[in-house]
Amino acid sequence: MSRFTRITALTASGVLLAVPVAMIATPAHADVERYGSCGGGQYDFSVDRENRGYEVSVDLDNVEPGSRWKVVMRHDGDRFFKRTLTADNEGDLDVDRRRGNTSGKDTFTFRAVRADGSASCGRAITVR
Repeated sequence: MSRFTRITALTASGVLLAVPVAMIATPAHADVERYGSCGGGQYDFSVDRENRGYEVSVDLDNVEPGSRWKVVMRHDGDRFFKRTLTADNEGDLDVDRRRGNTSGKDTFTFRAVRADGSASCGRAITVR
Protein backbone atom coordinates (compact mmCIF):
# COMPACT_ATOMS: atom_id res chain seq x y z
CA MET A 1 0.00 0.00 0.00
CA SER A 2 1.50 3.33 -1.03
CA ARG A 3 1.82 6.26 1.29
CA PHE A 4 -0.82 8.20 -0.70
CA THR A 5 -3.29 5.29 -0.43
CA ARG A 6 -2.78 5.07 3.35
CA ILE A 7 -3.31 8.84 3.80
CA THR A 8 -6.45 8.73 1.65
CA ALA A 9 -7.81 5.75 3.62
CA LEU A 10 -7.06 7.39 6.97
CA THR A 11 -8.67 10.67 5.87
CA ALA A 12 -11.79 8.90 4.59
CA SER A 13 -12.18 6.87 7.78
CA GLY A 14 -11.77 10.02 9.87
CA VAL A 15 -14.54 11.74 7.91
CA LEU A 16 -16.84 8.73 8.30
CA LEU A 17 -16.27 8.72 12.06
CA ALA A 18 -16.83 12.48 12.36
CA VAL A 19 -20.17 12.54 10.53
CA PRO A 20 -22.17 10.60 13.19
CA VAL A 21 -20.66 12.75 15.95
CA ALA A 22 -21.70 15.93 14.11
CA MET A 23 -25.20 14.56 13.62
CA ILE A 24 -25.54 13.74 17.32
CA ALA A 25 -24.08 17.05 18.47
CA THR A 26 -26.56 19.25 16.62
CA PRO A 27 -28.90 20.95 19.10
CA ALA A 28 -32.66 20.52 18.96
CA HIS A 29 -34.58 23.62 17.97
CA ALA A 30 -37.99 24.90 18.87
CA ASP A 31 -40.58 25.27 16.14
CA VAL A 32 -41.57 28.59 17.71
CA GLU A 33 -39.67 30.32 20.50
CA ARG A 34 -40.19 33.65 22.26
CA TYR A 35 -37.95 35.46 24.74
CA GLY A 36 -38.51 38.39 27.06
CA SER A 37 -37.86 39.98 30.43
CA CYS A 38 -39.55 38.85 33.60
CA GLY A 39 -39.02 40.05 37.18
CA GLY A 40 -35.36 40.97 36.76
CA GLY A 41 -34.72 37.79 34.78
CA GLN A 42 -35.73 36.39 31.42
CA TYR A 43 -38.27 33.92 30.07
CA ASP A 44 -38.02 31.45 27.21
CA PHE A 45 -41.39 30.20 25.91
CA SER A 46 -41.31 27.52 23.22
CA VAL A 47 -43.62 25.17 21.35
CA ASP A 48 -42.16 22.11 19.54
CA ARG A 49 -44.06 19.77 17.25
CA GLU A 50 -43.73 16.18 18.46
CA ASN A 51 -45.62 13.04 17.40
CA ARG A 52 -49.01 14.53 16.49
CA GLY A 53 -48.80 16.98 19.35
CA TYR A 54 -46.68 19.63 21.00
CA GLU A 55 -44.11 19.99 23.75
CA VAL A 56 -44.77 23.34 25.45
CA SER A 57 -42.00 24.77 27.64
CA VAL A 58 -41.67 27.82 29.86
CA ASP A 59 -38.33 28.63 31.47
CA LEU A 60 -37.75 31.54 33.85
CA ASP A 61 -34.05 32.22 34.30
CA ASN A 62 -32.12 34.53 36.61
CA VAL A 63 -35.08 35.53 38.78
CA GLU A 64 -34.47 35.86 42.52
CA PRO A 65 -33.47 32.48 44.00
CA GLY A 66 -36.22 31.16 46.25
CA SER A 67 -38.85 33.48 44.78
CA ARG A 68 -42.28 31.94 44.25
CA TRP A 69 -44.13 32.22 40.93
CA LYS A 70 -47.68 31.29 39.92
CA VAL A 71 -47.41 29.87 36.38
CA VAL A 72 -50.49 29.30 34.20
CA MET A 73 -50.39 27.74 30.72
CA ARG A 74 -53.32 27.56 28.27
CA HIS A 75 -54.01 25.81 24.98
CA ASP A 76 -56.72 27.43 22.84
CA GLY A 77 -57.96 29.19 25.98
CA ASP A 78 -58.23 26.03 28.07
CA ARG A 79 -55.99 25.95 31.14
CA PHE A 80 -53.80 22.85 31.26
CA PHE A 81 -51.25 23.89 33.88
CA LYS A 82 -51.55 26.01 37.02
CA ARG A 83 -49.06 25.76 39.83
CA THR A 84 -47.01 27.91 42.19
CA LEU A 85 -43.32 27.08 41.76
CA THR A 86 -40.18 28.13 43.62
CA ALA A 87 -37.07 29.28 41.75
CA ASP A 88 -34.04 27.09 42.45
CA ASN A 89 -30.72 28.29 43.94
CA GLU A 90 -29.69 29.71 40.54
CA GLY A 91 -32.97 31.58 40.11
CA ASP A 92 -34.38 29.22 37.48
CA LEU A 93 -37.65 27.34 37.11
CA ASP A 94 -38.84 25.18 34.22
CA VAL A 95 -42.17 23.75 33.09
CA ASP A 96 -42.49 21.21 30.25
CA ARG A 97 -45.86 19.79 29.22
CA ARG A 98 -47.16 17.75 26.30
CA ARG A 99 -50.35 18.72 24.48
CA GLY A 100 -52.26 17.06 21.66
CA ASN A 101 -52.85 18.76 18.33
CA THR A 102 -56.29 20.25 17.70
CA SER A 103 -57.84 21.05 14.34
CA GLY A 104 -56.82 24.38 12.82
CA LYS A 105 -54.47 26.76 14.55
CA ASP A 106 -53.20 26.00 18.05
CA THR A 107 -52.62 28.94 20.37
CA PHE A 108 -50.56 28.53 23.52
CA THR A 109 -50.18 31.17 26.23
CA PHE A 110 -48.36 31.42 29.50
CA ARG A 111 -48.52 33.86 32.35
CA ALA A 112 -46.11 33.98 35.30
CA VAL A 113 -46.83 36.21 38.29
CA ARG A 114 -44.52 36.51 41.26
CA ALA A 115 -46.40 35.44 44.40
CA ASP A 116 -45.99 38.87 46.01
CA GLY A 117 -47.38 40.52 42.85
CA SER A 118 -44.24 42.56 42.23
CA ALA A 119 -43.57 41.16 38.74
CA SER A 120 -45.35 39.37 35.92
CA CYS A 121 -44.86 38.33 32.32
CA GLY A 122 -46.70 36.41 29.65
CA ARG A 123 -46.75 35.61 25.98
CA ALA A 124 -48.75 33.81 23.28
CA ILE A 125 -47.62 31.53 20.45
CA THR A 126 -49.85 30.40 17.59
CA VAL A 127 -48.81 27.46 15.41
CA ARG A 128 -50.52 26.04 12.33
